[in-house]
Amino acid sequence: MNIEKELHKTGGFLNLDLLAKQVVEGYISGIHKSPFHGFSAEFAEHKIYNNGESTRHIDWKLFAKTDKLYTRRYEEETNLRCHLILDNSASMHYPAVKEQNLDSLNKIGFSVLASACLMEVLKRQRDAVGVSIYSDEFEFYSPEKSSERHHHMLLNKLNEILTGSAKRKNTDTYTYLHQIAEKLKRRSLIFLFTDMFQADADEERLFEALRHLKYNRHEVILFHVIDEKRELNFSFENTPRRFTDVETGAEVDLYSDNIRENYKKAVEKYLADLKMQCAKYRIKYVEADINKNFDNIMTAYLLEKQKFG
Repeated sequence: MNIEKELHKTGGFLNLDLLAKQVVEGYISGIHKSPFHGFSAEFAEHKIYNNGESTRHIDWKLFAKTDKLYTRRYEEETNLRCHLILDNSASMHYPAVKEQNLDSLNKIGFSVLASACLMEVLKRQRDAVGVSIYSDEFEFYSPEKSSERHHHMLLNKLNEILTGSAKRKNTDTYTYLHQIAEKLKRRSLIFLFTDMFQADADEERLFEALRHLKYNRHEVILFHVIDEKRELNFSFENTPRRFTDVETGAEVDLYSDNIRENYKKAVEKYLADLKMQCAKYRIKYVEADINKNFDNIMTAYLLEKQKFG
């Protein structure tokens, strides 16, 4: 995928923890308008009742208010293990931004903040979370834990990846997904943030790696991080522009109007094929447009958590 600007060094979020809490609180306050009505007030203290569980801890007062069965959670419970995987390749640092904030995010900034939001929810639910980061190398791995110290260590690591310049190198995503899969022994919910762009577009190998992630009965959710305006709709002014491939450095000069129609057809076919492959291998596909809010990220988590048993 080509872009029109050079990548440059940007700063991280001034307070990633606080920003994630604000986003989560905003989402929770809006849950009453969604299918999760009744869940917001008890977000950290309750979980959905599953058939076959003991009825001893059912909150009958909450049942009277919501007509849904929830059981009380206890501090020592860690019922869910979640692993976040972030693609930190060069293409994820598009578009160039002066600073990361809610009104100005590139793909890696969106992925970092979305991950921090998921971590905030997991912390409230006292569940365990781990993180893996890859680019042209396997940059970071931390197993799933639920301590406060672990939570802040992961936040710091996520923010760190925003402060360096992106390396213009090829990224074979499937290589690192295989390595991550080997490390994940216990059943987990796996969230992968990636734009699915790589110089070596070997889809068969890539989906082999995604299938590997599903070993040990893991559930895999693919957050396809995109800039819909530019990368899908090719919305650029019709003036002569030089587009640069951030993975290889290749350049091309063109007028956007001359190729927009064919470009959009090619991208639509690519997306249709990608969604079909995800469906084939039972991988949950979620579009993550960096120009939109984080509601679909949070909702995907809640839906998959309810199914994960």
